Amino acid sequence: MPEFSIREAVEADFPAITSIYAGWVNDACGTFELVPPTEDEMKARFAYIRALGMPYLVAEKDGQVIGYAYAGPFRAREAYRYMVEDSIYIDPAAKGLGVGGALLDRLILECEQKGARQMVAVIGDSENESSIGLHRSRGFADSGRFTSAGWKLDGWRDVIFMQKPLGAADTTPPDGPALLLSDKGR
Repeated sequence: MPEFSIREAVEADFPAITSIYAGWVNDACGTFELVPPTEDEMKARFAYIRALGMPYLVAEKDGQVIGYAYAGPFRAREAYRYMVEDSIYIDPAAKGLGVGGALLDRLILECEQKGARQMVAVIGDSENESSIGLHRSRGFADSGRFTSAGWKLDGWRDVIFMQKPLGAADTTPPDGPALLLSDKGR
């Protein structure tokens, strides 16, 4: 039994979420942002994901948020409306507890239930072995690499793409309304 629980994020979680993400922005290459977003910006991002009806989850241990994850649109164009991109960030102190896997498992389940057909991981830095290994362990396959796509922490960083089919994947046409809203014209 894990020592933590997974639940939907709420607005009160955002001081911890903002702090966790700031660590990844400042000290790692798992995101290519260079300036940590404010708490208000993180809340606005949350509101956007929730307005789409997509999952935004936290892992909590002893009343403290130790990680978070969400799924959102891969791209804004309408043809991508059944493909989601996952994002997962863990407090370094929680490494090795299985938090990332538990969050990803729940994201996959909820996205399948919502009718998503593909999930993609866009992993900053080809040296991010923990994220690559996590996704591979959940059935994601390598689907591409942009070499030297970003400059961060005094070095060129690759971007790794991994993909996992969800539900009926590409075996049947979609059977319902669009999964995600789109920003037309982008």
